[in-house]
Amino acid sequence: MKPRVMLAVTGATLLLSAGCGLGGSSSPATVTITPANGAAGSRPDQPVVVKAAHGTLRDVTVRSAGGRVAGTYDKRHAQWTSAGTLTPATKYTVTATARNSGGKTTTATSAFQTLTPERTFGIADITPMPGETVGVGMPLIVKFSDPVYNKANVERALRVTSTRPAEGAWHWFGNQEAVYRTKDYWQPHQTVTLTARLAGVRGAQDTYGTKDYSRSFTIGDSHVSTVDVKTHRMTVTVDGRTVKTVPISAGKGGERKYTTTNGVHAVMGKQSPVTMTSGWMGVTDQSDPNYYSLTVYQAVQISSSGEYVHSAPWSVGSQGRENVSHGCVNAPPSFAKWFYDLSNRGDIVKVTGTDRELESDNGYGYWQLSWADWVKGSALR
Repeated sequence: MKPRVMLAVTGATLLLSAGCGLGGSSSPATVTITPANGAAGSRPDQPVVVKAAHGTLRDVTVRSAGGRVAGTYDKRHAQWTSAGTLTPATKYTVTATARNSGGKTTTATSAFQTLTPERTFGIADITPMPGETVGVGMPLIVKFSDPVYNKANVERALRVTSTRPAEGAWHWFGNQEAVYRTKDYWQPHQTVTLTARLAGVRGAQDTYGTKDYSRSFTIGDSHVSTVDVKTHRMTVTVDGRTVKTVPISAGKGGERKYTTTNGVHAVMGKQSPVTMTSGWMGVTDQSDPNYYSLTVYQAVQISSSGEYVHSAPWSVGSQGRENVSHGCVNAPPSFAKWFYDLSNRGDIVKVTGTDRELESDNGYGYWQLSWADWVKGSALR
């Protein structure tokens, strides 16, 4: 008479039980799979969980058309939990095998589908550009297509790695922009990669990410410049070595709008030529004595409030002696061309000697915040 084999499988479909006799009175292993077989509309931000009773899990495989889902076992191999999120509107199959103390195995399967989101969100823009060479002060800026309210969920999905590891953190500016900054400047001559695993992440109520993103860029030489408004001098260092010191003329002051902002700037970009007008201060009438319209060359932008380091041949007589500009750093033409060719986005320009502090949200003014204050802007703290 053949022995009877008793098996129990909950939330899954039993495929096969096998063994070489009962081997004693040990209970058959049971397997529970969540989501259950046939489930539709499962939340992609909830994990797949496989549990074994009266035995241990030997193998768990979760697959979709996109590939295999990673996961981990607990110490007893009694539970397996998927890592990360699943992809919305996707079919998954689970195959799990457990073995009891008598050596008998139980294999079970489950098939389910994740929900189709009512709304979706993604990344609208990433700065820097793919493969761009940037300076040691370059922030990593992620702009989302829609408002994010579950910021911690999203922030956990954003991973930054670098060839030369550094401590860094995200800081949220509103609900659609997250900025990553290191505690200290990036180390030069390395590669940085952002991996955003947003597929299945719940960014807001009934709103999920549907795809992942990746971006890599290069940190080039360290370019750190200092503008001393009081002594009218600008000094440029490359990889820690001083290579240029030149006379300059900064904002003439008298009024806040004519005062060069004090603090740590990071280069936002460069353009040649640039037409600068008095429209930024509301003066558009050409008969107004404060009206101006200038075409300038070799203009390196250091704030979003209109400050540049640029060529100013008309003020060479003032450079090194007095401050006469509307807020920009006026430089000798030969130096301005050299500095323009040297500059990358994210290069550091420190301005000292004025009483108008650069705002942390003015251009790339993120270095104006202390590390403690920067970290406060993270949803994960």
